[in-house]
Amino acid sequence: MKRRRFLPFAAATVAAASAHAQVPPRPFRIGITTIASPENTTTSKLMSDRLRELGHVEGKTFVLDVVYLEGKADGYGDGARTLVGRGADVLLALGPEIALEAALQASGTVPVVMAAFDFDPAARGYVKSLARPEGRITGIFVQQIELAVKRAQLAKQAMPDLTAATIFWDDASRDQLQATEATARELGVELLSVNLKGRPYDYEAALAVVPPAARRMLLVPNSPVFFFDRARLGAFTLEHRLPAIFAWREWVLAGGLMSYGPAYDAMIRRITDYTDRLARGAKPAELPIEQPTRFELVINLKTAKALGLTIPPALLARADEVIE
Repeated sequence: MKRRRFLPFAAATVAAASAHAQVPPRPFRIGITTIASPENTTTSKLMSDRLRELGHVEGKTFVLDVVYLEGKADGYGDGARTLVGRGADVLLALGPEIALEAALQASGTVPVVMAAFDFDPAARGYVKSLARPEGRITGIFVQQIELAVKRAQLAKQAMPDLTAATIFWDDASRDQLQATEATARELGVELLSVNLKGRPYDYEAALAVVPPAARRMLLVPNSPVFFFDRARLGAFTLEHRLPAIFAWREWVLAGGLMSYGPAYDAMIRRITDYTDRLARGAKPAELPIEQPTRFELVINLKTAKALGLTIPPALLARADEVIE
């Protein structure tokens, strides 16, 4: 308390004596723990670009402090504590629930901007409501349960005669698995679920337990590890001639057949906007949690042709992007 009282008084005294001698404020420090590798700088680049658009200067008004987990999803706790130790002004919890838990446990005071890609923060009790989060959490919430239902429906529309399919899932995508299973039953599709454990995931071993009848369609829900493995999964589905539907466009760019969900770059830009508002003095409790309202259906027609598939014209007409 004494230090808080002394600093404004000291600053005022220095200003009166010599205005040009004031020490400029230090850059706003943004702490990010990401499952990515240093070679994959997509998220940090998107954030840096957006912050510059908003008038910031890297190194002067903001610093991005990134801890890379390189596929090790169990390192969020150490990452968040490291960032707090370095003086983070805000922590970004991008993706799974464990990222938010780690950020909250690392400090009781640092604001947290989340991108809840895999869980409902209000249903899990992290915020009072989306409209009035209260506390020190704000950000965005991607309703993956509803999207998982839609992806199952799109898989059936892509293959109207589909009677059996497979879903790969892990701990982060358990809720999406349950929603997909329920929808598959309604659609008359027998769904084989394969639980991926032990990183790095062994997709070859996972596929080995899948009978030929269930290999006509693979559903891959959103999870940080699946997203990290998007290049592997794209190549894997092509190699094994597996039609697959994913959660993000980035998987389709890597060779997957289809995706349905919000645009990843748009989500990161919105998260950056929240961070900018905190840097300018806003409080997390004042910022309602947003949900995306626009979702993209992306179809890789090159992959469809390689797999010998004919996508129904009605589905192609609905696509927001067709890769040819």
